[in-house]
Amino acid sequence: MNSTDGQPESPAPGDGKIARWLVIAVLCAFLVGAGALGYLGWFSTTTEVPASGYVALVLGVVFSLVVGIGLMALVFYSSRKGYDEPAVLIQEPESDSNEEDVSSGSSTPSERTERVR
Repeated sequence: MNSTDGQPESPAPGDGKIARWLVIAVLCAFLVGAGALGYLGWFSTTTEVPASGYVALVLGVVFSLVVGIGLMALVFYSSRKGYDEPAVLIQEPESDSNEEDVSSGSSTPSERTERVR
């Protein structure tokens, strides 16, 4: 089953066709079932929806779209500006006086840590 370089062999092109068609068939069956339930739920009642109900429905949809579009815009903005990159420690260059103190060993480790921060 394994090739000579230690990597597993890729499956033959015909493998998995039945599984793909089975997944597509199951998803189509779910879609038809959801459509049938929606149809029955919509037309099985004789209750009238008042105008305020339709206004609330429209406002809810518009608000949801505004929030979704706004959040996606923020995702793209932060990605483009580099805010999603991992944090990188940038060490400040030390002045000549600090280098002499550190090299002579006159400062304690806690003092050196405070200077780096």
